[in-house]
Amino acid sequence: MTYRFSWLRITAATCTASATLMLGTPAHAGLFDDDQARQAVLDLRARTDSLSSQLAAAQRTILDQSNRLDQLNQQVATLRGQNEDLANQLTTLQKQQKDYYADLDGRLKKFEPQQQTVDGVQGTVQPGETETFNAASQQFRNGEFKNAAASFRSFISKYPQSPYQPTAQYWLGNALYALRDYKGSTAMWQSVVKNYPQHPRAPEALLAIANNQLEQGQKAAAKKTLEQLIAQYGSSEVAQAAQDKLSQIK
Repeated sequence: MTYRFSWLRITAATCTASATLMLGTPAHAGLFDDDQARQAVLDLRARTDSLSSQLAAAQRTILDQSNRLDQLNQQVATLRGQNEDLANQLTTLQKQQKDYYADLDGRLKKFEPQQQTVDGVQGTVQPGETETFNAASQQFRNGEFKNAAASFRSFISKYPQSPYQPTAQYWLGNALYALRDYKGSTAMWQSVVKNYPQHPRAPEALLAIANNQLEQGQKAAAKKTLEQLIAQYGSSEVAQAAQDKLSQIK
């Protein structure tokens, strides 16, 4: 009786413990799920913060790279501008150098004999020769006949081999004629005809001699001179003028 009562007490206690265990299990499981969820949220938040930090760092890196790219573009633009400036400076220097050597060459040529064509005749012209002749010609055009005559005489004496010689002698004759030196002018024109018979000024010199003779009343001499002109230079324009003048002599 006592044994049975004890077994019943043990059985009851066991049942009570089992019931208690069964009733306590769901509460423990619920607590465990909340902790996991909380941890998961914390982990997710940590990963989100990490990604945000990485994204911010990437954005800063991109911004830095963009700024550096802008700086490089500005440097390239500056270098391009400097390169264009240098290219322009080089072009200017090359032109200046070319102009300098051209000017230097021109200056040096003034001190060297040059081939030149004067009244259709080519010859060697000495430095200063052309300028001297032009100065005398300008005096004649200005009506300074006395000075022109002196200048042409000086030129003829200074440059005996000049291709300007026939022309200078011809204009000296004109200057003397303007000074009413008929004898001197005739002698000078005759020198042109004698020494330079093939020169373009020769027929003009003959016509000038004929005019000189006519002014002095030497009609026979003038007629003879005109006939010589027509005979020697019949194909020239001056010959036609001589023919007209010859027809007027009576």
